[in-house]
Amino acid sequence: MPMSCSRFLPLTLALAAALSAPAQAQSLMALVESARQYDAPWQAAQAQLHAAQGRADQARAGLLPSVALSAGLSRAETEIMGNGRRDLGLTTQTVGVNASQPLYRPANRITLEQGRRGVDAAQAQLDAVAQDLLVRVSQGYFDVLAAQDTLTFVQAQKAAVSEQLAAAKRNFEVGTSTITDSREAQARYDLVVAQEIAAENDLRVKNMALDQLVGQTNTKPLPLAQPPVLPQLEPDSPLPWIEKAEAQQPLVRQALIALDVAQLETRKAETGHLPTLDAQAGYNVQRTPNGTTATPGVSTRTNSASIGLALNVPLFAGFSVQNRIKETLALEDKARADLDNLRRSAVQSTRAAFYGVQSGLGQVKALEAAEASSQSALEANQLGYQVGVRINIDVLNAQSQLYQTKRDLAVARYSVLMGTLKLRQASGSLDISDIEAVNSMLAR
Repeated sequence: MPMSCSRFLPLTLALAAALSAPAQAQSLMALVESARQYDAPWQAAQAQLHAAQGRADQARAGLLPSVALSAGLSRAETEIMGNGRRDLGLTTQTVGVNASQPLYRPANRITLEQGRRGVDAAQAQLDAVAQDLLVRVSQGYFDVLAAQDTLTFVQAQKAAVSEQLAAAKRNFEVGTSTITDSREAQARYDLVVAQEIAAENDLRVKNMALDQLVGQTNTKPLPLAQPPVLPQLEPDSPLPWIEKAEAQQPLVRQALIALDVAQLETRKAETGHLPTLDAQAGYNVQRTPNGTTATPGVSTRTNSASIGLALNVPLFAGFSVQNRIKETLALEDKARADLDNLRRSAVQSTRAAFYGVQSGLGQVKALEAAEASSQSALEANQLGYQVGVRINIDVLNAQSQLYQTKRDLAVARYSVLMGTLKLRQASGSLDISDIEAVNSMLAR
């Protein structure tokens, strides 16, 4: 008679987990820190921020004085014809310092403001990339854990089916069951072997993907502590999440900054009609050691200092200013439309992520109940098989249902954790503290 394997199930799973547990496993936080040192998009976004800060500093130069030192040396060979021929070699030496200070250049001040807004846009881009990195590493982390769980459950199912197959063969040999039981058990065993091969390959692929993401080899994620306690949604209404998304989602922030820059560009185009005023000062020295053509042989030196104002009033530029204003107004409308589109997308993504987490939490509860029911159903079928009111296929189906439910439950838990992180990403509130909260749920 077949032996019930239900009492050996926890031991089987524990042994499988122990065998698959890494000697030196890494936490989610450790892999996130590793990915920050390796991830190319993260490093590119940081470089982009530094470049934007450099552009802003360049724009400030339009409001600061400029000073230039100039020097020159020239030699002229002069031939004078008249009451005789004279050849003069004349040398001219010049040196000077000239400075200019913008007094009224509204376009330069607007350019500086655009540079500062460019830094804000680059920071928003860096925030978006940082949040994306946290989600990608977390997704890769839980993909590996899900693949490990799948392999563990398949191997446990394989052990249970193998035991059922051996029992069916023994019963056939003693004449208490038909060959059908053995063949059904053999078919189920062959199917589980194929599933094990697929699960091993899937785990290998998921591990390679995580290795590439964090820049390490043979990464071993820590599993969730058992039993896992999933975080509840706080707040439990989508409206606060949507309000966050409209205000602080990085892509929305970028679009809002782009609109500000477009409006500043329109203001800068309008300054094309305005005058500019600069203060200028200079000190120049000219020396002719050989004299000039008027006073050959007489060394001269001229020192000149100057200070004044330079006013430039534009009168007509071929309608270029008017056409430039038309262009910037159109670009302003485009930026406003882009902002509206991104806000709508952020709202839709946030709402979908919220209900996805809400649904996932309900699914986890249902699967937990289904797991208990499947366990009871398996035990009942095994008992029925022992007393002859159930056939072998009933036990095999109950085993398959139990392990499938366990796998679905594990995946659903990971999906809830990832859904929570993606909800925070959609609302623009994801940061490292959220990863630390998930990290605290891992086994130590």
